[in-house]
Amino acid sequence: MKFKAIFLDKDGTIIPDIPYNVNTELIALSEGALEGLQLFQSYGYLLVIITNQSGVALGYFSLDEVEKVKTALNNICALNGIYLDGFYCCPHHADDNCECRKPKPGLLLKAADEMNIDLSGSWMIGDILNDVEAGKKAGCKTVLIENGNETEWIMNDYRFPDHKAGNLADAAKYILMEEYGVE
Repeated sequence: MKFKAIFLDKDGTIIPDIPYNVNTELIALSEGALEGLQLFQSYGYLLVIITNQSGVALGYFSLDEVEKVKTALNNICALNGIYLDGFYCCPHHADDNCECRKPKPGLLLKAADEMNIDLSGSWMIGDILNDVEAGKKAGCKTVLIENGNETEWIMNDYRFPDHKAGNLADAAKYILMEEYGVE
C-alpha cells in the first residue's frame, strides 16, 4: 500500500523565512502551521519537509547545523503532538545544477521511493513557485502559500498552483475539502 503525503517547504511555509537562519532559538512555527499540520496528520498524511539549503554550499553553515534545525523543528512539532515523517535537504548552490534542488523534483522523488509515497495522491505546499514547480514535476497537486515571499513570478507550465492559500491552516482546509469533502 502506498501512502499519501504532504510535502512541505520549510522556510516561509512552516516556519518564518529568516534567510540562512540556523539559530535554533529563532525556530518557531508560522501562523497557521500548527493547525495545518494537525489537520493533515489527523487524516493520515505523511508529513515530509523538502528544503533547499544553499547556505551549506555558500559556507554560511554546515550540514550539522541544518541537522540541529531539523531536531529543533521536530521537537517543536512533538511538543504539539505532531510527528514529521521525513526531512529532505538539498545543500547545493543554485548554479550546481543538481537534481535535488527545487524546482527540480529530485527530493520529492527520493522521498516517494524511500517512504512508499503515492505522488499522484500527494500535495506539495510552499511559498514560492519553485516549490510549486517541483511538486508538479513530481506528479503532485500543489498549493502556493501567498505570504509575499514569491517576488519573481516567472511562469511556465509547471508554475501554476492548484490552489493559493494565506497560510498552512487555510491550505489544509482546502485540501481536506478537495480530498474528503470536509468543511
